[in-house]
Amino acid sequence: MTVAVVQFGGSNCDRDAVRALAHLGVDAERVWHEDGLPADADGVVIPGGFSYGDYLRAGAMAARQPIMADVREAAEEGVPVLGVCNGAQIGCEAGLTDGAFTTNRSARFQCEHVHLRVERADTPWTAAYDEGDVIEVPIAHGEGRFEIHEDRLTALENEDRVLFRYCDADGVATDAANPNGSAANVAGVLGARETVAVMMPHPERATLPDVGGTDGQGVLRAFSG
Repeated sequence: MTVAVVQFGGSNCDRDAVRALAHLGVDAERVWHEDGLPADADGVVIPGGFSYGDYLRAGAMAARQPIMADVREAAEEGVPVLGVCNGAQIGCEAGLTDGAFTTNRSARFQCEHVHLRVERADTPWTAAYDEGDVIEVPIAHGEGRFEIHEDRLTALENEDRVLFRYCDADGVATDAANPNGSAANVAGVLGARETVAVMMPHPERATLPDVGGTDGQGVLRAFSG
């Protein structure tokens, strides 16, 4: 499988994503957004960073670049698509998933390790875990607070499209364990297809054994077929 890791001006986690995927035996290559999505891409990662300097709002400008129409089309055809951090912001802005990400409750950039509870284990992104598992991965964002209209949140819950929630080490989704004030402690969600997901924490930074642990490996294994 060849995974396209899409680069925008300001992307800075693209090399991390390629290296993490390579560690798992997945062929991945960086693709500059102006070159369009390769027709033979078997997967897509929209990586973290600060696309266009977060001008207007995080992800807004990148979401409107022509390559995102290619990504939406690929997603509709069942190609696995994962947006991470700034990529999650771009994914929401581009309509791949519901909701939006906005300024942290602290109004500060936060870089720390957090715990996530796996809400479903029957998706490509969580098949390596069991439902209720707690994993530890890092965050690094200033606009990571997941926001969604109350009615849409209810629908998201009813449709079982919440993928991860922020929790404590025991798996309890408390306000204290919510690093950015996200609605209902949501850290990652699915699109209309389960092959599409966005998440604010960085699984690629918790994949290499010598850098940040390996709890994030399961998410990226979705690309290994």
